[in-house]
Amino acid sequence: MTNTLKEQSSIPVSKVQRAAKFIKTGAKVGGNYVKHYAQKVVNPSLTKDRLHQSNAADIYDSLSELKGSALKVAQMMAMDKNILPTAYQDKFTMAQYSAPPLSYPLVVKSFKQYFDKSPDQLFDSFTNSAVNAASIGQVHKAKKGEQEFAVKIQYPGVASSVRSDLKLVRPFALRLLNMNERELDHYMEEVEEKLLEETDYELEMRRGTEIAAACSHIPHLSFPKYYENLSGPRIIAMDWMDGLHIKEWLQTNPTQELKNQVGQAMWDFYHHQVHEMQQVHADPHPGNFIIQPDGRLAIIDFGCVKVIPEDFYKGYFSLIRKDLLLNQQELDQVFVDLEFISGKDTLEEQAYFKAIFREMIHLLGKPFHVDRFDFADNGYFQEIFKLGDRISNDNMFRKSKQARGSKHGLYVNRTYFGLYNLLNQLQAEVYTTKPDWLK
Repeated sequence: MTNTLKEQSSIPVSKVQRAAKFIKTGAKVGGNYVKHYAQKVVNPSLTKDRLHQSNAADIYDSLSELKGSALKVAQMMAMDKNILPTAYQDKFTMAQYSAPPLSYPLVVKSFKQYFDKSPDQLFDSFTNSAVNAASIGQVHKAKKGEQEFAVKIQYPGVASSVRSDLKLVRPFALRLLNMNERELDHYMEEVEEKLLEETDYELEMRRGTEIAAACSHIPHLSFPKYYENLSGPRIIAMDWMDGLHIKEWLQTNPTQELKNQVGQAMWDFYHHQVHEMQQVHADPHPGNFIIQPDGRLAIIDFGCVKVIPEDFYKGYFSLIRKDLLLNQQELDQVFVDLEFISGKDTLEEQAYFKAIFREMIHLLGKPFHVDRFDFADNGYFQEIFKLGDRISNDNMFRKSKQARGSKHGLYVNRTYFGLYNLLNQLQAEVYTTKPDWLK
């Protein structure tokens, strides 16, 4: 993929510079609201569509200039089609593929910092412009002898600004996610931990190598090899993987058989990680997958990996079973362990949240209840969206004085919703393998 967006010659790095950018963006958003409500006085039937478009553009432009964890949060929100108005989804999805890249002189500066050499001194050829740019880093294509490399360079200041950026993005997240402060606080620690891990490129190479080896037996999968001698804390050199991202590949009109093959490889990849390794590639957005000319699915980014604790794994998947065999006492304990309910709840609240979360998990578990599931069934996804709408607008849920659900569920749920959305894009029908105890 060639990136044709205008390059940035600098990036705000200090806390003061980044805070100033957020304040400026907040003022723009506030001005958009004032303008909207002034127009609404004249035209009472005016919808919020234009307001959403203006705010989405202003927020995305600001975050794409800042890059880093703030832009990553926007990318995460864009993955859930039920969480944001369409205007935000459309804008924030760009962070998955095509954030404005940094200019070549800044890339050279990063190389000299870690290798005391420029890219041209390390490789026979190196593209001056990024071929792909996302939230944490950008990718250049390089060559050394006959070997082609994808070289990922982390944006300057990203690692040191994770904590401060999350504090700055908090007001936007509260408004856009429709969360109360207790919920946001509950999950922010988990988000911060994962974002800090994503800036550790040496950790990413270790995890990528480990998961690739563990999943090497799965048909129709492909993984890049990492090159430690050409990599560092903020730079990764790996095999260049030829192919197309899912959206581009679908435009070539592949057969249903091929779509099912790619979808099956994706399902099997996640199945093995979750149920055999109890850790999982927890960033299933389209930009992290390439479909190669021979039909294999290449996984190219292991920055975000969620380790799943044993007790959470057992409780979470016990609720997904179609023939839930737990007695009421065991079931109540699972709800407490997964933090869906607590001793602070009234009997009415306990009954309400048990019912809500059983409904949610049962719906999420539907693909597990059959041997083969057709993810082209848009009706299934409409069920998910309608349930999400109903819950988020329910007074009891909105007025809850505590966060609901273990922090471990944040990335596990994100993984499955992301996987389901990718399979829906592929319009794939797959054999939904599951461990024996879950059948």
